[in-house]
Amino acid sequence: MSKDKIIIISNVSGSLVSFRGELIKKWLDLGLEVYTLAPEYKPNHKERLANWGVRVVEYNLNRSGLNPFKDLKSLINLANKIKKIEPDYIFAYTIKPVVFSSLISKKIDLKGMYSLIPGLGYAFNGGGFKNIIINKVAILLYNISLKNNDKVFFQNPDDLNLFVDLNLIDHEKTVLVNGSGVDIEEYYNTKPETEKISFLLMARLLKSKGIIEYIKAAEIIKNKYPEVEFKILGSPGSGPDAVDMNYVDQAVEDGIIDYPGRVNDVKSYIAQSSVYVLPSYYREGTPRSILEALSMGKPIITTDNPGCRETVVDGKNGFMIPIKDHKVLANKMEYFIKNKEAIIEMGKESRILAEEKYDVHKVNQKIIENMDL
Repeated sequence: MSKDKIIIISNVSGSLVSFRGELIKKWLDLGLEVYTLAPEYKPNHKERLANWGVRVVEYNLNRSGLNPFKDLKSLINLANKIKKIEPDYIFAYTIKPVVFSSLISKKIDLKGMYSLIPGLGYAFNGGGFKNIIINKVAILLYNISLKNNDKVFFQNPDDLNLFVDLNLIDHEKTVLVNGSGVDIEEYYNTKPETEKISFLLMARLLKSKGIIEYIKAAEIIKNKYPEVEFKILGSPGSGPDAVDMNYVDQAVEDGIIDYPGRVNDVKSYIAQSSVYVLPSYYREGTPRSILEALSMGKPIITTDNPGCRETVVDGKNGFMIPIKDHKVLANKMEYFIKNKEAIIEMGKESRILAEEKYDVHKVNQKIIENMDL
């Protein structure tokens, strides 16, 4: 008897390993034949997936921009790859893979079409005329494609409710999951550093991730507590939302922040930190970096923003602050500097929250149950 085939479709190969790896392994354990589809695999990602027993397939995707000719070419290329595999199930995430595979699924016989919305990103971030156009196009594309899904998974209730309110998906087809989950064994529990207070932020250097607010708050704190440390981990941003690297370099030169750049293994940096900070106003799903910090027992300061607000019980495992307010951020940072015992107590609560709510195996089990696998 042949195995059922499942395709998981992404817009980058790295997320298949780091964000969906445990889900893929679970499908393999259930006896499914798993195919991953992504554009331009990095060799190490392709090797890891193949070692798990996954069949790795590459497809063409114009990841950014709205060029209808390039997108049509991508759609046709993806359709040909999918038809050749003859899958029983499709699981897609991020906007173009979701829209394209949902449209393709209407033309093929499947046991199940499933999509995951891991945050809404630029398309729903607001802003200028270009963002308004992108938003209208995104809503139109979701509207014509999502209704063919058996279930659509959301990582926060704000996104789920918005899609239902916009009539993009029927409520009974929606499932709320707690982000991508985090491996609570890999991201082991640690005691927050209280001897030398340090704050950590991990994100691409985008304005909407709150990088500028973090640096401004760090400057306020540094003037009063010069011994306190501030670190940022992450790649430089791109496009209009990118933070000017000259601004970051100047902050490093002035001794306000330490910027090691992008690092492959963040665990040692999280372990050595006192408090994790993400002042984001990006339309997050659930920020993976916060889940990692929760799991490693760090208090959190983040914003009252979709995807972020679910990770903090205000005053219990950290603080929720308004978006774009570096003064309130500095105030909460100072609270931890003055109340070191709160770092320990709130850090314990973060670990409990990670174990109870964000354990990757619990998140994946909910996905699998709703896929009737």
